[in-house]
Order: sequence, then C-alpha cells, then structure tokens
Amino acid sequence: MTRADKWRHHPMNTRQLNHFLAVMDLRSLRAAAEVVHLSQPALSRSLRALEDSLGVPLFDRNDRRLRPTPYALAYRDRARRIVFDEKEGARALSLMQAGELGSLAFGMGSSIAQSLLPHMMLALLAEAPGLRLNAMVQSTDVLFDALGRGQLDFFIGDVRIAQHDPDMQVEPLYRCSFGWFARTGHPLASRGQVTIKDLSAYPIITGGYVDEAVERRLAQLYDLRRPLAQHYAVTTGDVATMLALLSASDAIAPWTDIALITLLQAGSAVPLNVVPALDLELTLGIISRAGRTLAPAAARAFALIRAHFSKVKAEIAAQRRSRRATRARHALAAFRGDGALFGHTGLSAE
Repeated sequence: MTRADKWRHHPMNTRQLNHFLAVMDLRSLRAAAEVVHLSQPALSRSLRALEDSLGVPLFDRNDRRLRPTPYALAYRDRARRIVFDEKEGARALSLMQAGELGSLAFGMGSSIAQSLLPHMMLALLAEAPGLRLNAMVQSTDVLFDALGRGQLDFFIGDVRIAQHDPDMQVEPLYRCSFGWFARTGHPLASRGQVTIKDLSAYPIITGGYVDEAVERRLAQLYDLRRPLAQHYAVTTGDVATMLALLSASDAIAPWTDIALITLLQAGSAVPLNVVPALDLELTLGIISRAGRTLAPAAARAFALIRAHFSKVKAEIAAQRRSRRATRARHALAAFRGDGALFGHTGLSAE
C-alpha cells in the first residue's frame, strides 16, 4: 500500500491535528497536554496515531524530549489550514442558527482601545444583548498571531503586518501622523525649532508594537544608535500609564496623533516642532482571515469602527487648524510687539 493509499484509508482526525499543533507551538509535551486537557501519555498516544495515519515520523523522541522532524515542520501549516477549514464549516452553520446570539472575538492596540473599545462594546450589546464579546488588547504582532491561530475573528492594527499574506484580508481605515509630543507648558513647547539634542535632555517614553521599518527610520532621521530601546527611559504597552507620565512630567514621546487624541482634545499635550520632522507612515485598519464567515455582529462592529475613525479624522483635522490659527496669532502679536518696540526707540522697523 502506498503512502497516498494509507492516507485515504485513515480519515484525518482534526483532534489529533490540534494535539500536533499544540506540541509544535509550545514545544513542550507537558505544556501542550495542559492546553488540550489530556494526560501526557494520552497526548503521546494521539501523536503516535497521527504518525501512523500519515505514515511518517513527526517527532524524534530522544532524551525524553520531542523534537520536530522535517516532516512535522513541512506539515504544520497544512495542518493549521485543515483545522481552520473544519472549524469554519461548523462555525458558518452555527452562525446561521444563532442569529443575534453567538460570540465575537476581536482585538486592538491600547492606543485605540482607550477611545473606541467601551463605546463599541456598549453599542454591540445594546443591539444584541445575547451576544458574547471577547476583546484582546495587545500589540499588532500579538494580535496577528492570535488571528492566525483562530483565537480572533478580526483585529484593528497596523495593516502592513498582513498586506502580503494571502490568508489575510485588510481594510485600511486611517493613516496616522507621527510627531513628538509633550505636556502643555513643557520647556520645549515654546521653542520655534527643537533638535534631537534638545530632546535628549528629557526622558523619552514609548511602548507597544514598533515595526522594524519605523525603528530603522527613527535611527536614520536622528542619527540614533540601534537598538533604540537604549534611548528610552520608559517602555510600556499600557497607554494609560504613558499618557499619565506625559501629562505629569517633562517626559516626551514619539507617537501617533490618534494615541494622543484625548490629551490633545483636553489641551493637556502639544506637538513639538522637532526638526527634522518625524515623517513615518502607519495605516490602521481591520484585519481578518480571508474567506472566513463572520458573525452578523461583525458587520455591526465594522460599521462602528469605520464611524469611529471618520470622527477621529475630523477631530484631528480640526485640532491642526486650531494650532495653525494659534501660531498665526502668536506670530502677529510678536510682529506687532516688535513694531511697538521700534516705534518707542525711534528706530525704523524696515
């Protein structure tokens, strides 16, 4: 009997594939056994049965440890797709039955969650009280991994992480602007131009997921030695902590406009006129699995997310117009002040 014949005579058991993927992901039989709720001997028997079905060894068993064979490494992605397809078929039928019931699992970064998450969850539950919501607040890289593992229906994050992945679907929504920010009244806030040397006199705070391209551009713009972590006084993924530090100290932060929107709205933070400007690109959007049947609640969630970013775009544009008008008034006042000084001394202003 050929190997292909053997596969046809042994229908694929997705429970065994889940056991196999748990061991591959965790690289520990004990940890995998806990995750799949089996004893270690039972998990070992499941792996043996899968090897028998496939007709190839998936793990080398030496020194009481499991080491993936080349067969296991080659088969992992296919196994993940098989499990996904099987779950997706059952999920599509369940959604048809559930109607307004069911569950929705999604994620977003903490800088977005502060202004979107409470409003979004309240709106979804108001429309479908029987809905079960599970929200993960994490960095884009962690959310992307969770989506790939089937733990999330979608997430909001940096679309670059999924743009070239055929298994993912991306909807860009908002192009962020970067800048350097400090509290209102900061010693650098009144400077006409701020250099990186000026910035280095104050603690720099940052956090969350930092794309490799962003870090590289930061290093190029300001001639900073990598890794950039050595230049940061505080690194934290908790946006509430970062906002509190920024508004209550002389710390500064290279950040996006959307992350600072609450402080900017309250007048508690201002952008610094740093030269050269922080000309980075970041587009936020909805990322989901291509071909996945989403719950009816997902369509409502997407509408809420789109409306949120449209509102943010309008608010940030209004803030920029207001800052430009304020700078123009200050420049005019300074010009008139100089003219008064020239007139008082009898000197010509020309």
